[in-house]
Amino acid sequence: MTEMTWEKSPAQEKNKIEEKLKRRKSERLKFIIGGLLILGAVGYLIFSSTLGGASYFKMVDEVVNNSNLVGQSIRLTGAVLGDTIEYDATTGTLSFIVVHIPSDYENLAETLHEAVTDPSRTQLVVQMEDTTMPDLLQHEAQAILTGEIGEDGIFYGTELNLKCPSRFEEQAPEQLASQE
Repeated sequence: MTEMTWEKSPAQEKNKIEEKLKRRKSERLKFIIGGLLILGAVGYLIFSSTLGGASYFKMVDEVVNNSNLVGQSIRLTGAVLGDTIEYDATTGTLSFIVVHIPSDYENLAETLHEAVTDPSRTQLVVQMEDTTMPDLLQHEAQAILTGEIGEDGIFYGTELNLKCPSRFEEQAPEQLASQE
């Protein structure tokens, strides 16, 4: 009996190698295109968030002196004038005045104190509806508000965050022990 052996011709071998190379190139191309799409998406997100966050919040002077901001959603910061805080629990209406604070400062507590004691600083009336009275809303607190300025010059807030530096100042150990 004779054994038959089948050998691939050099042309068949060459075709098989070329097919493998084409598949590898195709897989690499898919990988490269996918990577470029991911990099492009990440780049776009970084770029768009940088543009959007360039001005995290506006100062009272900027809002009061810019009529182009009327009706636009903005974030605003200022020092709370404590004597002006009014809250109606039955309607949930809260109103107060914020005073301009500079955008660069070293000591927040001193800056807030200087702002509320200086009658020449720009002031803005804030009104919020359907809200509760925040515990931290007090004289010399820093208010960070989201809302829009109306045609009437009142800032209609929808969100309120407060920073009260005196509440978070470090206390001496003997002060902590006396509170217990």
